[in-house]
Amino acid sequence: MNKIILLILILSFQVNLYSANHIVKMLNQGAEGVMIFEPAVLKINTGDSVTFKSIDAAHNSASISSMIPNNAQAWNSDLSRDITVDFNIPGVYVYQCTPHVMMAMVGVVQVGNDKSNLDTIKTAATLFKSVFVMNQSRLDDYLSKI
Repeated sequence: MNKIILLILILSFQVNLYSANHIVKMLNQGAEGVMIFEPAVLKINTGDSVTFKSIDAAHNSASISSMIPNNAQAWNSDLSRDITVDFNIPGVYVYQCTPHVMMAMVGVVQVGNDKSNLDTIKTAATLFKSVFVMNQSRLDDYLSKI
């Protein structure tokens, strides 16, 4: 029994050893324009995490329920607060800054090489981006990089 527990501990340590934490900045202005996540498109491995850093005030990071993989954990940070999200389910995730979604402050994370939910996201994006008052092509541009 002790050998089994030891093996489980060793394996869980090895998983953590190879996972990475990525940083996405929440910005008023960045290289690609105003009200932006930087980087806006991120490709990571299954098991990696992303810390959304509140560089400028009054931003948050919130998953969009119709644009994350099935069974994936949703998230919604408080304004002006960092949040770290673990990505354990492969697929494509789209997220927003809730107060600035009208300005198309959105981002995309691809976990693993899995694009199985990309068509579903593109369909949902058609309706979702109707709330954008500026940067109407931003989400399409990001999704084209997946």
